[in-house]
Amino acid sequence: MTKTINISVNELGKVQYLTEVLPQIPTDTILYKKLTGLGATYGEIKAKRNSIIIEPNVPVIIGKCNDPKHRNDNLFGVYEGIYTDDIVKYLEKSGKKYYKILTTPESFQKVKAAFEDMETDMYSTCFLLFDECHKLVKDMDYRSDIIFPLNDFFRFEHKALVSATPIPLHDPRFKEQHFQTIEVQPSFDYKKELWIYHTNNTLQTLKLQLDTLEYDPVPVCIFINSTDIVHSVMRQLNLLECSAVFCASKSVDKLKKDKFKNAYEQWKADRMKKYNFFTSRFFNAVDMELEEKPHVIMLTDVFFAEHTMIDPHTDAIQIIGRFRNGISSVTHISNTNNGLPQRTKEEIKGYLVCCKEIYKTMKNFYNCATDRASREAYHAALESLPFNRMLDRDGKENWFAMDNYMDEELIKGYYHEEATLYDAYNNCTSFTVYKKGFYYSVGDCERLKRENKSVSLKEKRREIVRQLEMLGECVTEMELEYKRDLIAADPFIVDAYDTVGKAVIEQLNYSKKRITEAMIQKQYHEKATGTEVIRLMKNSFQVGSKYSRKYIKKEILRIYDLLQIYPPKAVTSKTICDFFTVSDCKVGGDRGYLLISEII
Repeated sequence: MTKTINISVNELGKVQYLTEVLPQIPTDTILYKKLTGLGATYGEIKAKRNSIIIEPNVPVIIGKCNDPKHRNDNLFGVYEGIYTDDIVKYLEKSGKKYYKILTTPESFQKVKAAFEDMETDMYSTCFLLFDECHKLVKDMDYRSDIIFPLNDFFRFEHKALVSATPIPLHDPRFKEQHFQTIEVQPSFDYKKELWIYHTNNTLQTLKLQLDTLEYDPVPVCIFINSTDIVHSVMRQLNLLECSAVFCASKSVDKLKKDKFKNAYEQWKADRMKKYNFFTSRFFNAVDMELEEKPHVIMLTDVFFAEHTMIDPHTDAIQIIGRFRNGISSVTHISNTNNGLPQRTKEEIKGYLVCCKEIYKTMKNFYNCATDRASREAYHAALESLPFNRMLDRDGKENWFAMDNYMDEELIKGYYHEEATLYDAYNNCTSFTVYKKGFYYSVGDCERLKRENKSVSLKEKRREIVRQLEMLGECVTEMELEYKRDLIAADPFIVDAYDTVGKAVIEQLNYSKKRITEAMIQKQYHEKATGTEVIRLMKNSFQVGSKYSRKYIKKEILRIYDLLQIYPPKAVTSKTICDFFTVSDCKVGGDRGYLLISEII
């Protein structure tokens, strides 16, 4: 069920606060705000009830806890470094004041433990608000802990989710508990003008844009979801002395090791420079109140890093919404890659349904196996299936993982070509879109350069192997603890060392592909599981890449030869279709295949 409420501007041109049209967020609601900065979180903090508010990132919590508007609101932030005992003390000191706890998803369990220690039922005494709920889907692939509070969320008597850019959620519990959607509909034109600069050279196009803004006193805010790109841009455009970077703590450390000092985990206005770079940590929820209206630039380089792709329907809206006093201009500089697969929602759903059916069939074989050898073979086959990524730690369907997969695949389609990116923005109700093309001849201009990470990674792995050699068998608790630290730093190279040893790793010159092959071969000769061909195929061929038919046939024959087994049928380039969904393409003038998704 969807309800609509209208919001307007007053005689001074100010947009109404949400509390003026919705004094209190009702329970079992997904609130679709459409506009950022309407005060949904503000309203919940001021609401006359105990509240637990789950925020996506630490900077949001710190920003709200330090906001003078909330000086008397009994706010308490919970994140890394805050412990259950600290929360218990806060609850004890609150007295008759309403609890107003702001927590990250990962720290929610500490809040739960504190209420248990106090023998207080938080499910009946508190309203739980999941802020920026689109992040449940967006961050699921690299931050699986973000959905940890969800099982508890559905146990609360009073609860809601809110976002200006929600993504449809398919978890059946929303339907079972009869959640309603409340859509806030602005009664005024709220579209922002946005320029798309499509280019084959993101660095030169950014330089051109920055040159036009050089003498404008207004700061420039550049959003790039890659610290490596940020550092390369600053270095190549000579911006190191006049830039600040706002990013996660690990990236701050990384930049400081590279002797860049103006990197911060928390945003403050007085830390800003002429050019200010923000990674995805600052795409959502952080309020940036500035006297000036900055120029906003978003940069995507799909060849440098796919995770720099900006979603017009969520990321772009959220980025612009960070600036509470408005912006002067917004530009999205991007290249595109026609090798990125284009699939409709129906095609992606069909793929997931097929993956699920294959998994269920294999699981049934596993459950019905009558001897240990068969069970082990079916278990190994199960482990290789793509649908494993759609399961939670208990082996149950993870609806948010499936939503995440669909969302990411749709975004890849936007970046297939200039027209698809333009259409994605044009189909979004938040923008009036204009576009320009900037194209440069190869060799005429400097391009964005990736720092040579292979040497540093190789040296890092060489050092880990050296330390593993020194550790030997690891018999004491101290040695085991040290090895656990090495595993946390680089699980692949530790597994490789344990499987094939130092000599093989060095003989293969620390090549991940070749080492993986050696590991699979060794495991095959020691104890065949029946999945070695599949694993080697996935090691040699990557989804989203193009391969000539000649190369495909040669590589598949090489894989069978590695294992010294005969293929079940004659190998041709079409054999790849047994392992991947493909489409025809050209590779350097030759016929080939684009790999769209894994089949097994």
